[in-house]
Amino acid sequence: MTVHPSLQNYADAWTHSVEAIAALVQPLAESDWNRRTPCPGWSVRDLVSHVIGMECEMLGDPRPIHTLPRDLYHVTDELSRYMEIQVDVRRHHTSPEMTAELEYTIIRRSRQLRNESRQPDATVRAPLGTEQTLEQAMQLRAFDIWVHEQDLRTALGEPGNLDSPGAYVARDTLLSRLPKVVAKDAGAPRGSAVVIDVHGPLEFMRTVRVDADGRGSIDGAPSLGPAVTLVLDWETYFRLACGRVRPAAVADQVKADGDQELAEAILREFAVTR
Repeated sequence: MTVHPSLQNYADAWTHSVEAIAALVQPLAESDWNRRTPCPGWSVRDLVSHVIGMECEMLGDPRPIHTLPRDLYHVTDELSRYMEIQVDVRRHHTSPEMTAELEYTIIRRSRQLRNESRQPDATVRAPLGTEQTLEQAMQLRAFDIWVHEQDLRTALGEPGNLDSPGAYVARDTLLSRLPKVVAKDAGAPRGSAVVIDVHGPLEFMRTVRVDADGRGSIDGAPSLGPAVTLVLDWETYFRLACGRVRPAAVADQVKADGDQELAEAILREFAVTR
């Protein structure tokens, strides 16, 4: 059995990124596992614990029975509480324990992907007891793993893979959420257009158009008279969109032409995940 053709790019992206994560953490000294990452409240150990935990859930493993401490400031809602359980249960694991569990989890998940015979619209479990399609789940895992690979690279000072297969999944995932950011969250005027021009390892230009009903759509055609044009590099784009940095921290890396008030509103609402 092989994975459905429409899922293959997600499987390939996931494999590339998760193997990069394993290579990054395998040689780490015990103290390096305590380094802070761009994820609030999470160390390198915590981030790898999250990766292990979510992949175990994709395998159908039972969730740990664990009570969280009450002083975790970064746990602010039900979803973050759900995610934190897989992290906190491993907080005192040693470096060899972490690398061994990560390696074993990757082996199990890789075997699951090789033998995957379900259709893309098959229903699988999602966080908080909800459901999602297999295609949604695999896309989100490929996206999540690549973003966390980049978090680890930031924490460890090991840049790379900004144009890997996972980067393309991340680009498409983040762009799919851009129309809502521009049209609804930032309140761009009806009939207006906003151009996003991204350069660097991944280069692309997209136009978000707001129709007469205030709904946003996105395409690759240029706009002759956009209300705003934002020019920035790929790393700045995904760090903003993933909530890793605030707009003020990268103001010198973003060029905004046109309606400055609207540009500031878009950048203020730019983060679609954290």
